Amino acid sequence: MIIVTTEFVPGMEVKELKGFVRGSTVQSKHIGKDILAGFKTIVGGEIKEYTEMMDEARQLAIGRMVEDARKKGANAVICMRLESSAVMQNASEIIAYGTAVVAE
Repeated sequence: MIIVTTEFVPGMEVKELKGFVRGSTVQSKHIGKDILAGFKTIVGGEIKEYTEMMDEARQLAIGRMVEDARKKGANAVICMRLESSAVMQNASEIIAYGTAVVAE
């Protein structure tokens, strides 16, 4: 599956629009990692537990978007975007979305 943030795939022509596709997930780390992250806010620096959580969430959301595109018969997703929002303390939703197309 080709995934681009642009409105076209370089070197290819969009032959058919398949429509809007998306994938999302809500992720949270367990209490042990939250405590470690809390200590990190005192001393400063990257909170690797949350970096890893968000990376896992992005990959899962993109995978679900790709699955949605495949079900529609697409071989590419153009105009792909990622967004996140907090749904509760220490839990975030990540959504990946774009336009499914057939590109040749």
